[in-house]
Amino acid sequence: MAKGKDYFGLNRLVSIILAIIPITAWICGIVTRFADGKIVAAILRIFFGAWIIWLIDLIIMIFSGHILRLLNI
Repeated sequence: MAKGKDYFGLNRLVSIILAIIPITAWICGIVTRFADGKIVAAILRIFFGAWIIWLIDLIIMIFSGHILRLLNI
């Protein structure tokens, strides 16, 4: 999976729709972190990233068209 791209390589509109819905954004965020090999980031997302990271992902997805990668681990 390419870094800094929309969810699963989908187009921007579909990715924004997925990012608006909290549960799909949470699941897609976890899956994309695991797919990128960022196990620690995915685990942190599971336990701590439900609302704060969801809001950040949503804002960045709308304005720049890609999801935010907070951790490089």
